[in-house]
Amino acid sequence: MTNPEIPSKIPYVLDCAPGTYAWCSCGRSQKQPFCDGSHKGTTFSPRIETITEQKKVAWCGCKHSKNGAFCDGSHKQLPK
Repeated sequence: MTNPEIPSKIPYVLDCAPGTYAWCSCGRSQKQPFCDGSHKGTTFSPRIETITEQKKVAWCGCKHSKNGAFCDGSHKQLPK
């Protein structure tokens, strides 16, 4: 598996409390946008992000963002 699966072509916009989050980079997790260990056996690993204050976060759903775990609009460039 060299390319991530695309679980969503829109971001997961969530209210997040301060804490550490493991964002799924492979697209296989059943707990999107967060890791559930489904990447095991692939070249992917979760990206660990720390949120320092309560805020709304747009987590990348397409797994192609140039901004890591956070949406940069890359989903708009994916084939339909």
